[in-house]
Amino acid sequence: MFQITGLPRSDFAHLFSKSDAELAELNAKRVVAQSSPGYPCRISLADADAGDTLILTNYDHLEGDTPYASRHAVYVRERAEDYTPDLGEVPDVLKRRLLSVRGFDRDQMIIDADVVEGVDLAGTLERIFSDDAVQEIHIHNAKQGCFAARAVRASAGPA
Repeated sequence: MFQITGLPRSDFAHLFSKSDAELAELNAKRVVAQSSPGYPCRISLADADAGDTLILTNYDHLEGDTPYASRHAVYVRERAEDYTPDLGEVPDVLKRRLLSVRGFDRDQMIIDADVVEGVDLAGTLERIFSDDAVQEIHIHNAKQGCFAARAVRASAGPA
């Protein structure tokens, strides 16, 4: 079983009160969603509605002493609340996209990867997690490369 997690709002709260000039100094930008879908919020794991204000910024999604250390662009909505899907649930924001998935071991080395349609993500996560060496899986939008979400191994609890 897997658990997909959104990013914590607290990681981005300091950005929402900044001016556009201050955001630019941080390589970030305030944008208004022009359509929906199209602006996937990484906090709420939902596409913003047209007219919603978001911050486009870089996020270090894999830090540490690894050749795979990485950061990429993410959208976060100013009014988003933290969200964690149910165990085994794939949010619609992921189901409607072509995704790149990368399974990492405890040393943050890729040991499995795939490109899948979002509707097939659940089965791919289960397959990759069938290898006990996989500690977490990073999910990216395959076309733009943006970090989308993280999946961790989860237990439904005692039977």
